[in-house]
Amino acid sequence: MRNVDSTLVTHYLDHAATTPMLPAAVEAFVESAGRVGNASSLHTAGRAARKTVEESRERIAAALGCRPSEVVFTSGGTESDNLAVKGTWAARRDADPRRTRVVTSAIEHHAVLDPVEHLVEHRGATVSWLEPDRCGHLAVDDLRAVLAEQADDAAVVSVMWANNEVGTVQAVAELAAVAREHGVPFHTDAVQAVAHLPVRFEESGADLMTVTAHKLGGPLGVGALVARRDAVLVPQLHGGGQERQVRSGTLDVPAIHAFAVALEETVGTRDVEAKRVLGLRDRLVEGALGLDLGITVSGCWRPGDGTGRLPGNAHLLVPGCEGDSLLYLLDAAGVECSTGSACQAGVPQPSHVLLAMGYPEAEARGALRLSLGHTSTDADVDAFLAALPGVVERARRAGGLL
Repeated sequence: MRNVDSTLVTHYLDHAATTPMLPAAVEAFVESAGRVGNASSLHTAGRAARKTVEESRERIAAALGCRPSEVVFTSGGTESDNLAVKGTWAARRDADPRRTRVVTSAIEHHAVLDPVEHLVEHRGATVSWLEPDRCGHLAVDDLRAVLAEQADDAAVVSVMWANNEVGTVQAVAELAAVAREHGVPFHTDAVQAVAHLPVRFEESGADLMTVTAHKLGGPLGVGALVARRDAVLVPQLHGGGQERQVRSGTLDVPAIHAFAVALEETVGTRDVEAKRVLGLRDRLVEGALGLDLGITVSGCWRPGDGTGRLPGNAHLLVPGCEGDSLLYLLDAAGVECSTGSACQAGVPQPSHVLLAMGYPEAEARGALRLSLGHTSTDADVDAFLAALPGVVERARRAGGLL
């Protein structure tokens, strides 16, 4: 096991994985955790817990531009995606056995891709894949063409709002409008988008939207599926039916309270914070490109662009290096980031997102994802840029390229 230098200052650049809790959210969590009460109980403590839940639901709805009754609390993004995709597919298939098709993209998070794979392998589903361009954008006309041919058997469309690896932002409102024209429910995973972009559920036209607390300064283990009141879902968990009879389980009152506080604060400061983080992101990218290491930016990056790409996302490709080697060497230098790639059965695999975007496997293996958020500072960027040349040299030596 590697010895960790406890005196090393850590520079956290992995906000896309999880974001440190906001102080106000921590305070709200501790406050609620100190009180007993199951929100389904009818006695005084239970009613007090229910009051906290419903007030939090109202605050979350106001921040997301939806109705309180549309907020279904879950354990986080993965559960919300599973409920949206599998629950909608099952409901539509049950109502019309012809409806077995899922329309999605090859760059979705595995919380969508794996449920789709499950439906194909075990439930007889079929899939139409929307292919991204080199920047990671999906064409609205491609969805229109798919549904023009296959609307009669389409059960659900699922397209993420912003990509978790390369930060590309999709034209969600236009995509949702096409799905609605053909009478097909549209789901979007907005987990990465909410903290950085103006996400308004009603205005988006989506039928279902996934959000989670720990990507925006809230606690781990709580999120929501925002679902229109006319959305029909087959439950994936069975029990007490606490949330609209589509999601069972005792509600985590402290986490829900902290979720609401974090979301409210994040949305309230989002415009200013996005501009600040964008400046840091651009300085990081420009600094990395200026080191003469052959580094390129995956996806489309333009200085000052915080709408077509998440403002805090920097995704770099370092030739002649394995992303995992870069990650561990940077970690040893006190910089925490990610590769954006999956590791299955102990064997590092290149990012499915980059491969779908047309990058060759050898190039995709050298990926680094740097993601900034509310705790990020100039010092974090400086530390990364100072460490990078030495890290790249060592990684290339390890790979036999120097």
